[in-house]
Amino acid sequence: MEKPPLRDYTATNAASAPPLLNTLTPSRRTSLNRAFAAVYTCAIVALFYHHTQTLLSSKTLVSFYVTLTLFVSDLILAFNWASGQAFRMRPVYRKEFPENLEKVVKTSDLPGLDVFICTADPYKEPPISVVNTALSVMAYDYPTEKISVYVSDDGGSAFTLFAFMEAARFAAHWLPFCRKNDIAKRNPDEYFATDYKMSSETEDIKIMYESMKMSVEHVVETGKISEEYNTSDEVRQVFSQWSIDGFTRQNHPTVIQVLLDQNKDKDITGNCLPNLVYVSRQKSKTSPHHFKAGALNVLVRVSAAMTNAPVILTLDCDMYSNDPTTPLRALCYILDPEMQSNLGYVQFPQEYHGLNRSDIYACEHKRLFKIHPVGYDGLCGPNYVGTGCFFRRRALCGGPSTLILPEIDGLCPDSVVNKPLTAPSVLELAHHVAGCNYENQTKWGSKIGFRYGSLVEDYYTGYRMKCEGWRSIFCYPETAAFLGDVPFNLLDVLSQNKRWAIGLLEVAFSRYSTITFGVKSMGLFMGLGYSYYAFWAILTIPITTYCLLPQLALLNELSIFPKVSDPWFLLYMFLFLGAYGQDLLEFVVDRGTIQRWWSDQRMWIMRGLSCYAFGLTEFVVKSIGIPTEGFNVTSKIINDEESKRYEQGVFEFGVPSPLFVTLTMAAIINLLSLIIGLVHFIVDGGSNKEGLVMQLVLTGLIVMNCLPVYQAIALRSDKGKMPTKTTVTATLLASAVYVVASQFL
Repeated sequence: MEKPPLRDYTATNAASAPPLLNTLTPSRRTSLNRAFAAVYTCAIVALFYHHTQTLLSSKTLVSFYVTLTLFVSDLILAFNWASGQAFRMRPVYRKEFPENLEKVVKTSDLPGLDVFICTADPYKEPPISVVNTALSVMAYDYPTEKISVYVSDDGGSAFTLFAFMEAARFAAHWLPFCRKNDIAKRNPDEYFATDYKMSSETEDIKIMYESMKMSVEHVVETGKISEEYNTSDEVRQVFSQWSIDGFTRQNHPTVIQVLLDQNKDKDITGNCLPNLVYVSRQKSKTSPHHFKAGALNVLVRVSAAMTNAPVILTLDCDMYSNDPTTPLRALCYILDPEMQSNLGYVQFPQEYHGLNRSDIYACEHKRLFKIHPVGYDGLCGPNYVGTGCFFRRRALCGGPSTLILPEIDGLCPDSVVNKPLTAPSVLELAHHVAGCNYENQTKWGSKIGFRYGSLVEDYYTGYRMKCEGWRSIFCYPETAAFLGDVPFNLLDVLSQNKRWAIGLLEVAFSRYSTITFGVKSMGLFMGLGYSYYAFWAILTIPITTYCLLPQLALLNELSIFPKVSDPWFLLYMFLFLGAYGQDLLEFVVDRGTIQRWWSDQRMWIMRGLSCYAFGLTEFVVKSIGIPTEGFNVTSKIINDEESKRYEQGVFEFGVPSPLFVTLTMAAIINLLSLIIGLVHFIVDGGSNKEGLVMQLVLTGLIVMNCLPVYQAIALRSDKGKMPTKTTVTATLLASAVYVVASQFL
């Protein structure tokens, strides 16, 4: 796809040039990236030449299979490296100028903004956290009458509805307070946790917020509204009328509650409040609901019936706004006439608060959310990552030149809604399009809206939009636009990554595979860029190979790598140091630290030994028709003890899990291999000494990465230590692997 030209606003044409909304600057590392890629490619070719020579000259069956295994593993690593070069071919950096927007468009002519926030479980996603996210976007520096916030509650929880009814009352005080005092952090919980400016007004607002927070948390904990809280009779009545089955409604009809209507509801200063609509879609055990993608599509249709704003912002329930000017930054691209024809969405990076100093679980995902999108942006733009994304509504209805109209005229992207939110005809249409059977025999999820067919609906939707011809923009301002929560224990992290791995494989091996359909539709580099993630899970093969095979060979004093004196040894060193060195450089240049880079590469190994392996296995099992577990919401609940250990940089194991067994088994084998290997190397010596150096170095590196596992097994007594059951199982499994390997090596 043709790249947008760089615009040159020099002194000679500055007077006639329109106000500058954004600029684009190519990365200065582009030429170096391309040169290094050429050299590294030659090294990879030489490596496979060496593998082929070794394979053809193998004199024993063991030697043949060992070399073949290394050949296949290196082939996967080479594909991973090659596909990752797409991000380095033309990285670009953008800057926007929201202060110039008023020179281009009148405030009254700014497009409407519909905000979608999805939640599914009040026990894993605390309602008060979801409320804070909603309040932060309701308080945007944007015309209030143009903001509508839609909350999808897939849990159908009375707790969440109650929380938002309370939030609607609090918003009448919070929004004018934010604007009057020009507050940057408009998430109340975050604001009152900072060194805010003390005043009687601030203290009054804080008391109101704390009262609302305690009321919501009390309801979630007890299931009842306490008499001591200042809760309106209307809220109490609605709460008591809900049919509560374990406080979560099952097989329920559609519920749509207009909690704030800008045509009727005013704040304490007399200004209108944003629309706030609660939606709990109809769900039935006999109808597929497509998880988050299904919830988002319901919001697309319900919002089309009620407000139909041309711009849509999707947010995770824990990803609050950290900059009230964010919509204006997005509009610097959406309203740019040079981009309007094929711009589908503007993606902001996912950023997090609460990360510990070294980010032990690598939850920042710096490459996924920051480094690689810069590379994507020089091609057709970054992928959609599920939150912090401003869509043009039109982009959800077919390609730029192939508009696919919904089955009802009122859902078309250019339809004008001129009736109040609470008009009977509007509510009737909204309830109708939220029904669980509405999508039957329609193009929703296949050609229109967010796409079905993968557990990673964000990746798949962005990918399909790119294949249709849309491009996107990566907006990476210095001040984080959004901040979210991170998991505080390893099991949640690995479980989340396993779900991603399965969803990505569903795309990789579908009719829309990135390596075939993607390359054909988007071009080689974009297809490779999407393939880099689509085939994430198969990295378990080379990671597992290099974490077990050289170590088992070392235990049996078998050399499988070139000797130090062999010229091929230099090739291996270049390949290893070159890849790690480039990775470290990119990480540090993007405001990273060496400590966090070490955590990131350590988690790469841990994921390969656990969640990638289980994700690949579960995908294969699912593909042959055997049922597997469904979608699980990642918990946002913070345990005080876990939080304290996390802040100290201590890994959280605690709960027995199969994901820990394979990881612990590999850690045990590597430690045993290093100890015995060093003894043989120092004491025995012999002619094979040189040939074992690379295996010792590799094993030592993996042992260093597994230090948290060893500490959890033997040096800790807290609740986060490795469960005895996991340690025993892993030890038995490691022993079995060693015994079997010894018979063949």
